[in-house]
Amino acid sequence: MDWTYSLAGLVVGFVVGLTGVGGGSLMTPLLVVLFGVSPATAVGTDLLYAGLTKSAGSWVHARRGNVDWEIAGRLALGSVPGALLGLLLLKGLLADARAVSELVTVTLGIALLLTAVALLFRERIKSLSTGRAAAWRERQGASATVAVGFALGVLVSVSSVGAGALGVAALLFLQPLLPAVRIVGTDIAHAVPLTLVAGLGHAVLGTVDYALLASLLVGSLPGIWLGSHLGGSIPERVLRPALAGVLVVVAGKLVI
Repeated sequence: MDWTYSLAGLVVGFVVGLTGVGGGSLMTPLLVVLFGVSPATAVGTDLLYAGLTKSAGSWVHARRGNVDWEIAGRLALGSVPGALLGLLLLKGLLADARAVSELVTVTLGIALLLTAVALLFRERIKSLSTGRAAAWRERQGASATVAVGFALGVLVSVSSVGAGALGVAALLFLQPLLPAVRIVGTDIAHAVPLTLVAGLGHAVLGTVDYALLASLLVGSLPGIWLGSHLGGSIPERVLRPALAGVLVVVAGKLVI
């Protein structure tokens, strides 16, 4: 058990509990940039960690009626095959450790930038879902949801980032009439099969560090509990830009 990793899990868990996002978008780059964990191992370990922790969150949201299972199913219909495709891509590159590292690092940096944009312009994204977009959504909403799930699946399996903030941003556009709490609950429920499939796939590929996984869980569980209880004390208009700023800085360090 490495208590340094547990402390990192505590901090990230606290941010996730406070804001609802930031798991993969903070944990994976933290492991890569600060602790020097190989990008592939950081992604694989974080995915399995996310699958286990989000299972509990999904159960709570489901009991409260905050999950639209039809929408979650459509997302999973696309994201699970997408995750498998991403895993196949990584498997094909495993013989070249440098190629894997470069692919994961660049994809992670791009995913972080997209996540920052989704955080900063979440309300704007929601406002774009009116007018012509509403008519288009009536015709193509179901297939668009599957397509979004596929894109998320590929992105998450390679970078571990995107299931949270990007998933919520997509649902805000595709389902603007869905209450915010159901958007969050549906996104978390969809993230469970996605992160578990991707995480187990990484386990098969040998890119999961189980000792690291245990250390992160020891810290993150109390962190999430504490952050959840303090979530209402800090305005979201302060938290969201701050988190987006951190993601942009980290993405710059990864890509440049």
